[in-house]
Formats: sequence, structure tokens, C-alpha cells
Amino acid sequence: MGRLVMKFGGTSVADVERIRNVARHVEREVRAGHEVAVVVSAMAGTTDRLVSWCREAASVHDAREYDAIVASGEQVTAGLLSIVLQDMGIPATSWQGWQVTVKTDGVHGAARIVSIDATDLLTTLGRGGSDTSAVALAAALEARCDIYTDVDGVYTTDPRLVSKARKLDRVSYEEMLEMASLGAKVLQTRSVELAMVYKVPLQVRSSFEPPDAASQNRPDGSGPGTLVCDEDSIVEQHVVSGIAYTKDEAKVSIRKVKDKPGVSASIFGPLAEADISVDMIVQNVSSDGETANITFTVARKDMRKALEVLQGLNDKVGYHELTHSFDVAKVSVVGIGMRSHAGVASKMFKTLAEKGINIQAITTSEIKISVLIDEAYTELAVRSLHTAYGLEGVN
Repeated sequence: MGRLVMKFGGTSVADVERIRNVARHVEREVRAGHEVAVVVSAMAGTTDRLVSWCREAASVHDAREYDAIVASGEQVTAGLLSIVLQDMGIPATSWQGWQVTVKTDGVHGAARIVSIDATDLLTTLGRGGSDTSAVALAAALEARCDIYTDVDGVYTTDPRLVSKARKLDRVSYEEMLEMASLGAKVLQTRSVELAMVYKVPLQVRSSFEPPDAASQNRPDGSGPGTLVCDEDSIVEQHVVSGIAYTKDEAKVSIRKVKDKPGVSASIFGPLAEADISVDMIVQNVSSDGETANITFTVARKDMRKALEVLQGLNDKVGYHELTHSFDVAKVSVVGIGMRSHAGVASKMFKTLAEKGINIQAITTSEIKISVLIDEAYTELAVRSLHTAYGLEGVN
């Protein structure tokens, strides 16, 4: 049947009983003839507890030791799953990253996988427990990859916000990459990047579906969940595939900056050096014609550091006022069909205007349009746009 990598998140392995349920999913695929490798997360709540112990031990701690401590959560889950599988008569061995030779760069806490030597790999891998580890492993094994989570696929938008959201049978790598980076929590952004580069068929499915049913995986990598695949593999391409949103943004405004060459570089250069990613940027010339107002967004977790950097630049940049706010949200329309269809942006702007929602900033790419709005209008905006683009009818 081929090789298959199965990844299970923290809620799927929250306790021993759920690990038994995961084992039955694994057993199903093994009995169907697949060569199976499994990547697991730490049991729900374990990583938070380990992180809190690190902070309790020392407010400022060594990144290497932090990684060693936090990684122990996945090792426990991998070992428990191997024991359960062995008890079911399935030969299984848990492996750590150094045993499989997962090579990464040297950035502790946010490392990127450089290579994987899967020559001697057996059944279960516990290293990291992330989507990215699973996809990297699938690429090394030339295997398909199933990501098991607490939802049964990728939806047109968050079903908790919009009851009429529908599950997508297929979504392109590019669309999924945009959705993941724009707030959809189904997959990690880096895992989608890796799947796209190495053409790994990536399926999102629920760990809570009946584990004892026959394997529903098909040769093309599709199954009961959502298949993330090449654009060419999607027969019916919709203009808009989904609406994403995130409330993790914060807005910074710098008022009355001298409008001259080099000012923007003087502001955004130091932010980049401080490892602060800037998203949306809007610059307007003030009424006096000599100064400008610059507004941009950063991740909320980076706001304090961003303000410290900007306050230290006042003497050099010479701005009049620095303000910030957390009560904003980013709402995005995503779809590969936007490349060849006009009017997507105008429909978005018209829909929001009709609901009295003011747009504070705009950013675009070839297949997405994002706007910054008042956080209080997030749900209204998502629901209205979902209806405006007819996404209730997407299957």
C-alpha cells in the first residue's frame, strides 16, 4: 500500500485511553498494508507544565536546557504509544530525534529541519511532535502524511464562528499556506511550506473518527479529511476558498515623522534587527505636507519589544507621537481563483462597508486580501464575507 506518516496532536493523546484510541488508528493502517511512522505531540497540558517549571527555576534560562526539558513531553507519549502498540501485537519502537538523525539549525525553540536520515527508521517517532516533523519525515520516507487533530478537515472558515462553514475536500498548498499564516490553526505554517516544496500529499483528518473502520486512504493520498495538494490536482477551483482571521495582531502608529528618504528604513531596520516581524504598513502624508503618519502591525507578543525599540529611535527619527492598540483583528479572503477573477477586493470592501466596518489597513498577495479592522467586528466581518462569497455551498 505504501508508506504513511501519521501525526497526532496533544488533544488526541491527552491520556492513556486516548493513546489507545490512537493506537487503533495506527493498527488500522498497518493491517491495511501500510508501512507506518507515527509522530506524536506531548499529552495535552504537559508542555505548558514543563515550560512553567523552567520559568519557576529561573526567569532567564538557557535555551538548550529549555529544549531538553520541553522535548521530554513528546518522549513520554512516544514511549506510551509504543507500549500500547506492542501490547496489540504490532512491533513498535519509539525514537528520539538524535536516534533518527533529525538535523536542524542551531536556533533553540524555533529550529528548522535541515535533513533527516531515515535509513534505519522503524515505526514510531516522538521527536518534537509537530506537524513540521511529520511532513519532514514523510518527505524523507517518500510517504504520504496524515495529520490527525480535533477537527475533521479544513473548513471554509472557523466553524465555531460560522455554523454554515463547510469542509473542503481539497485545498492547494498555496491556499493552505496563506490560511495557516493568517490565523487558521489547523496546520503549522512551516509544515505546509515543507509539504509544498517536497510535494508531500498532506491530509488533515480527525483522531476522533471511528478507528476500527477500514482504511479509507486512497492511492492519491485523499481520504475522509481534507487533502492539501498541488493546484493542478483540484478539478473545481473556487474563486475564494476560505475566510481566515487572527486576533493576534497589534497596531502601532507613529505620527508626524519627517517625510524624507530613509525615514522608513530608520524605523523598520531596527525592528528587523530585533527579530520583530512587521505585517501591514500604511503611510500617509500629513496635512502640513512635510511630515507623514506611519501605521503598521506586529504580533501582540512582540508589542512591548517593538515599543522599546521605537522609543529608542525618537532622537534619530524625530516623530511627534507614538501610539499603540491591541483591539484590532486581521480578516483575510483566500483563494487561488483570485488570480484570474476581478472584483474580489471590491466585493470585500463593499460587504464590510455595508456592515459599517471601517478598514484600518490593507495588504494583498496574488491569492489573498487582508484587512485590519476593529476587533469587536471580527465575527460580523467573517460571517458577512463568508456569505458574500457563497462559501456555504462549498463541499
